[in-house]
Amino acid sequence: AKWHIRKRILQGGKQEGVEIIEVDNGKLRFRVIPTRGMGILDVNLGDVRLGWDSPIKEVVHPKFINLESRGGLGWIEGFNEWMARCGLEYAGHPGKDTFITNTGDKGEMDLTLHGKISNIPASEVIVTVDREAPYTIRVRGRVDERVFFGPKLELWTEISTVPGSNTFMITDTLTNRGSEPQEFMLIYHANYGSPLLGKGAKLVVAAERVAPFNDHAAKAVNRWNTYAAPKSGFVEEVYQIFPYADKAGRTTIQLQNAKGDRGVSMNWSLKELPYLTQWKNTVAKTDGFVTGLEPGTSFPHNRKWERAKGRVSKLQPGQSRSFAIAFGVQTTAIEVAAVGKRINALKGGRKTTVLMKPEKDPFPEIE
Repeated sequence: AKWHIRKRILQGGKQEGVEIIEVDNGKLRFRVIPTRGMGILDVNLGDVRLGWDSPIKEVVHPKFINLESRGGLGWIEGFNEWMARCGLEYAGHPGKDTFITNTGDKGEMDLTLHGKISNIPASEVIVTVDREAPYTIRVRGRVDERVFFGPKLELWTEISTVPGSNTFMITDTLTNRGSEPQEFMLIYHANYGSPLLGKGAKLVVAAERVAPFNDHAAKAVNRWNTYAAPKSGFVEEVYQIFPYADKAGRTTIQLQNAKGDRGVSMNWSLKELPYLTQWKNTVAKTDGFVTGLEPGTSFPHNRKWERAKGRVSKLQPGQSRSFAIAFGVQTTAIEVAAVGKRINALKGGRKTTVLMKPEKDPFPEIE
């Protein structure tokens, strides 16, 4: 297969100075954004695109992002990638949480939406091609989230593909470079719009249980795995999914288009990423018609909530943890059906429990 790797520097507007690395393996193309925490702008294979039409049309340089704007929602002012990592010190919804100050006292801090990592430029970027078959192409980058009197987290990211293949893989390693134990959260915010998303598209997953994220999502929980047409004024619906694992401890999910002849699959270890968040945002196309399928170490509640539910992980000094997700793009009805069949086999007749109410708030307000 004829393949190529190109580096571009964008100019104009808020994308001035943003670096893009484009990899074409001869069949599948993807674009990595070192300037935005090694996020992935999009992936294309034939007429299938992994990505979405965000109202944000530029690849926004982090220097134009104020994470604390709009009540801690500033992250969305640059949000248009197919894959954005959320973390590392915290991820999820904005709000307050406690921390230990430089004087050893307990303080309170404002957590912003989905953390900082996708708005930290990579400090080191390496592109390699293996010398031996199958000649894997790798784009690696180091992104540091370090604070004096705070976390000292190092994330090595990698996206790799084999020339001529319709698959690629994300493989990351997170290390605590500090001398004390450090909490972390990591969510892989993978976002899909047209042509995969549309009225009648569906999520195929071997789910042990599904729970609405809030009371609003509970109203539509019976339709959690199917998608509606774009609708102006639609309010996002989010579901917490606990997937089943196969004998190797892995799970596979698939987003199928309405015709069942195009799809994308994601496969990962539940030991690494035990939870799956589904974000349904079927608003008008001009407003950002998209669904997020988000494997993570937690769900996207505020860190204080997630910690109370036992879903905030911790790294010991010098400890590393690795996370890998394998992606496949299906371009025929036969390929789509084959993946769906594998997911049904993984489920193996086990029941899916759909909860009608969200999980209980660990910090209910006292009237």
